[in-house]
Amino acid sequence: MAQNNLVAVGIDSGTQGTKVLLVNFKGEVLARGYAPHPEPTGRRPGEKEQNPEDWIKALKKAWHQALNQSGLSPRKIVSLGVSAQQHGFVPLDKSGRPLRPAKLWNDTSTVNETEAIRQALGGKEKFIEKVGLHLAVGYTASKILWLKKNEPANFKRLKTILLPHNYINFVLTGVAHMEYGDASGTGLMEIRQRKWQPEVLHVIDTNLEEKLPPLSHPRSPVGYVTGRIKDDFNLDRVLVAAGGGDNMMAAIGTGNTRAGLATLSLGTSGTIFSYSPQPIIDPQGEIAAFCDSTGGWLPLLCTMNVTNTTEKIKQLFQLSNQNLESLANQSPPGAGGLIFLPFLNGERVPEIPFGKGAFIGLTQHNFSPEYFVRAVLEGTIFNLGYGWARMKQLQLNPSEIRVTGGGAKNKTWLKIAASILNCPLFTLAENEAAAYGAALQSIWTYLQEQGEAISLSELTAHLVKKIPSPIEPDLELVTFYGELQTRFNLAWQSLPWSSLIGQPEEST
Repeated sequence: MAQNNLVAVGIDSGTQGTKVLLVNFKGEVLARGYAPHPEPTGRRPGEKEQNPEDWIKALKKAWHQALNQSGLSPRKIVSLGVSAQQHGFVPLDKSGRPLRPAKLWNDTSTVNETEAIRQALGGKEKFIEKVGLHLAVGYTASKILWLKKNEPANFKRLKTILLPHNYINFVLTGVAHMEYGDASGTGLMEIRQRKWQPEVLHVIDTNLEEKLPPLSHPRSPVGYVTGRIKDDFNLDRVLVAAGGGDNMMAAIGTGNTRAGLATLSLGTSGTIFSYSPQPIIDPQGEIAAFCDSTGGWLPLLCTMNVTNTTEKIKQLFQLSNQNLESLANQSPPGAGGLIFLPFLNGERVPEIPFGKGAFIGLTQHNFSPEYFVRAVLEGTIFNLGYGWARMKQLQLNPSEIRVTGGGAKNKTWLKIAASILNCPLFTLAENEAAAYGAALQSIWTYLQEQGEAISLSELTAHLVKKIPSPIEPDLELVTFYGELQTRFNLAWQSLPWSSLIGQPEEST
C-alpha cells in the first residue's frame, strides 16, 4: 500500500472506559490512550445506565493522550473507526440530544418487556423463526418498550434511536445511521434479509420505524469528522467508517474474517464468535445469529460474567493480577472439588437473568484463597464451555481460537480455557482487538474510497499478527475437565433460580 505514512484512529468505547489507538497503514500501533467511564448506575433491580456524554468526554481525553504520546500532527489522520458496547439504547430528542441515560447491554431490568415482545410474536420459537435469533434480555428492542411503558413523556419526545457506537458516530459526523452488524443485536432486524422486522416494530410502536435510522452495509462510510471534534483536534479531512459493536470489531482485529477461525474475548463479558458466509440460526436461541462487519454473519456466544468475577475475587483477597495467577497455580486443576457458578449479573447463556453466583462443594480442605481463585477462573470458562458445546452442535468447529481482552494476559487462565474448550488458543501481537479492528475497518474503507480493490479478509491476513506458539490443550485435563463440565451444568440446572425467567427480582 502506498499510503503507509497515513494514520487511522481506532476507538473502543466499552462499559468501563474508552481506548484509542493510532495505527498507521502498515498496521503498526503508534500510540494509545485510555480514559475511564463512570460506573453504570441504576435505581431499579438489574438496571445499568450511563450518560452518553461521558463517552464523548472519555473519547476526547483518550484521543489527546494518544496524540501527545505519538507526537504526530493530527493532519496525518485520514480515517477513523468506532467500536462500542452492543445492545445499548441511546434515545435522542429532535435536537439530537440524549433524552435520558443510555440503558446498557447488561441491563436486565427489561425482562418483562422482553417476554411481552416474544409472546406477541407467538413465543420463543416463532420469534426465532421470524427474526433469525432469540430475543435475549438486554437487547435493545425491550429497552424501547420499557421507555414507552415507564417514561411515556420521554417516549413522546423520542425522535431518533441509536446504539452506542452510532451515537459516537453521530457526534463525530452529524449523521444518524446503523450498519447491519450492530443493528442485528437489537432484536429489531430480520438477520437473513438484513431489514427491519415489521412485526417486532409494530409490537413496540406502530410509528417505530420512523425513529430508526436507515440501515447500511458495513463497507459504507458514515461521513467525515465535523463540528466540535474536528475543531478540538485540528483535523483535516477524516473519513469515518461504519464502525460496529465491540464483537464485530474484535472479529476484524483478530483476523477472524474467514471460516475456520474463532475469537474468544475475555472481558467484562465473555464471547466466542466465528465468521460464517451464511446465517447460522440456532432454533434453541443460545447462539446469536448476528451479522458481522464484512457483510457476512457472526454466530456468537455471550456470557455476562468473566473479568467482573476476577475483579471481585481480587478485591476480596487484595490481589494484584500477578498474585491472582500465582494463587491459581497453587491449587490443583478442579480446585479440590470446588465449583464456582459465576452468575453475578444474572446470565444470558444459559438464560437465567435472575441467576446468582455460588460456590458449591466447600470442604475443610478447599476453604482457602488458592482454591477459591482457581474455581473462579475455571467457573467462568465452564460457563463458556456450555455454549461452546452448542456451537459445535450447530456444525461450527473452528480449528483455532484467537484470544483477546483483559483476561488474555493471564496465561494460567488461557491454559484452563484451552483444555476446557479442547482447542488451541493463539494470542495476538495487538491485544486491544476491538479498537484495532475499528482502525483496520477504517483503513479498508479509506482504501475502497481511493479505488484500491482489497477485501477486508485480505487486509486482516496481511496486518493482524498472531503469536506463532499456541496454548495447546492438555490432553489429560481435557477428559478431566469434560467430567467437571457435566457437574457444572448439573449444578446450575439444579438451583431454583435457573427457571426464573420473566419474574421480578423480588420474587427470588
